[in-house]
Amino acid sequence: MVQAISTSSCCNILFSKSHRSTFPHSLHRFNHYSPSFAHRISTGVQRKAVELPLPETVTQQFAIENLTSWLLKQELAGNIDAELTIALSSISLACKQIASLLQRSSIINLTGGQGTINVQGEDQKKLDVISNELFCNCLRSSGRTGIIASEEEDIPVAVEETYSGNYIVVFDPIDGSANIDTALTTGSIFGIYGPDEQCLIDLDDTSTLDQAREKCIINVCQPGRNLLVAGYCLYSSSVVFAISLGKGVFAFTLDPTYGEFVLTHENIKIPESGKIYSFNEGNYDLWDDKLKNYLDHLRQPGSNGKPYSGRYIGCLVGEIHRMLLRGGIYGNPKNKNSKNGNLRLLYECAPMSFLIEQAGGTAIDGVQRILDIVPEQVHQRTPIFIGSPDEVQKLQKYLA
Repeated sequence: MVQAISTSSCCNILFSKSHRSTFPHSLHRFNHYSPSFAHRISTGVQRKAVELPLPETVTQQFAIENLTSWLLKQELAGNIDAELTIALSSISLACKQIASLLQRSSIINLTGGQGTINVQGEDQKKLDVISNELFCNCLRSSGRTGIIASEEEDIPVAVEETYSGNYIVVFDPIDGSANIDTALTTGSIFGIYGPDEQCLIDLDDTSTLDQAREKCIINVCQPGRNLLVAGYCLYSSSVVFAISLGKGVFAFTLDPTYGEFVLTHENIKIPESGKIYSFNEGNYDLWDDKLKNYLDHLRQPGSNGKPYSGRYIGCLVGEIHRMLLRGGIYGNPKNKNSKNGNLRLLYECAPMSFLIEQAGGTAIDGVQRILDIVPEQVHQRTPIFIGSPDEVQKLQKYLA
């Protein structure tokens, strides 16, 4: 916005009588149509454009902060180092690539099974394999990761020495891959640990690892409380990248116009309680009686005359994202067929529990805090109950 004001500053151009011969025709036209304007020019009165502050609403509308600038600010503040900034940028790039593939999966024939089975005995989708490769390639090329542990890999992968860094990255490239063919919610989960000082050895060929080296790689499976960073990327009606550096939870939404993750949720705090529960109740008859009593309680009308609402997406990322914003509780308990639960501790439960606790929530396995469990195996499973603190506390009373 500009406004014209009178000024006598010598630094501005003056239009005096001596200048009239320079533009006689234009001045004569002004004399004909606007005598007062011609008089102001001829007498040396001038106009200066000055900048006025924009209204606050306009300023806020264009005050966009993307993931890259946010990470650089965190680096300047000393919350992360330059190497971690690069590693996180590489993860965000992998998520953008996966989001693009998911949106076009039916068009480019990426739906359906790959015809292979992973180490957990699960049928792999085409995008399970491709997404795993995308994650691994982005992390390798960053030059900041030393060991990569994925749901789709039998054992942790030691990055080639040429590209190797120190950070340990664990991830599930596509969570909820059974939803791909029906275009429902999916996501990616990741966590980053610092280097295990006892395992800083040269690892250049995982195909011929001796027992000592293999044991050392497996020992990088640290408890969730050691996480430096955890996050997820939600692929749904929007693509949302949520992250915690151990100082709150922040979420960025992908703007397809710019191809950038833009900060949309700052310092998320989970509601203390909620009226949504998410359990796969198809397994109800396989659960412990104490847990059944808890679920029966949730289905009873409360003081407002309404019971809890049951929601089940079949994708941990979707469940956690909704819970961060709306509150409630999610459970994937052990049952008669799965004594240790269904979800993996290292690259699913631990990163998500880290995020929930950073937002003020609670995550347990029914007995202890998820983040205190020390993994004994890379693909170790665990039961999990996670959500608003009041809701998890209520569950614990039933399980006691």
